[in-house]
Amino acid sequence: MSHNLLKGKCGLITGALDEKSIAWHAARRAHEEGAQVVLTNAPVALRLGQPKALAERLGAPLFPADLTQIADIEKLYDQTLQHIGRPLDFVLHSVGMSPNVRKGKAYPELDYDFYMKTLDVSAISLHKMLQVGRAKGAFARGGSIVALSYIAAQRVFPKYGDMSDAKALLESIARLFGYYLGKELGVRINIVSQSPTATTAGTGIAGFEQMYAYADKMSPLGNASAEACADFIVALFSDLTRSVTMQTLYHDGGFSMMGIAEELL
Repeated sequence: MSHNLLKGKCGLITGALDEKSIAWHAARRAHEEGAQVVLTNAPVALRLGQPKALAERLGAPLFPADLTQIADIEKLYDQTLQHIGRPLDFVLHSVGMSPNVRKGKAYPELDYDFYMKTLDVSAISLHKMLQVGRAKGAFARGGSIVALSYIAAQRVFPKYGDMSDAKALLESIARLFGYYLGKELGVRINIVSQSPTATTAGTGIAGFEQMYAYADKMSPLGNASAEACADFIVALFSDLTRSVTMQTLYHDGGFSMMGIAEELL
């Protein structure tokens, strides 16, 4: 059901790979709520994923961009602003990848070249997007920027490896840039820390099924779905959350507040 929460707004959604991805659902829900959406993904994702199908479904442009490359980000904003004709009301950062996790390297045995790649793709890309967007005047006054995280930024989940460091850095970037963009433009930046979700990236983590089952039992409301996360993201894009910024918001069925659940005793 649409409530026209984003009627007249326009925004950029990154990382919508396939129907499993949170960004995919966020783009669909933003469109349903009346927004004009622009999609972007890495060139390799355009070959291996299904973002073109989503673009066709939403009638949205799809611009390739490697968000670790400043030149690509500059071109992305130029294309987006030219297409829309004005600054963006919202942006979703939904990009993450760890070569170390993919190759099963434990945290004490990281490959440091891989480690830097993890940080660049999963966290520093947000800083680059915000820095370039600010310089280009790409953000509308009173806009909203959201990035996706996981509670491993604060707690130990051994199989999550160096992605834990990347998510902690991502959350720090959101807080610091939230100060500057808030003072300058009234733009708010928030982090959504989501339950374990069966995305293409999430299921690539060793032991994901056990992590998912554990969190589901620990959470009074159970794990939050990708669809529910998309609804929450839309609420953060909307004017209903116009005074919320620089927060890590736990969308996890209550997991983050639990010590132990009786089902696990």
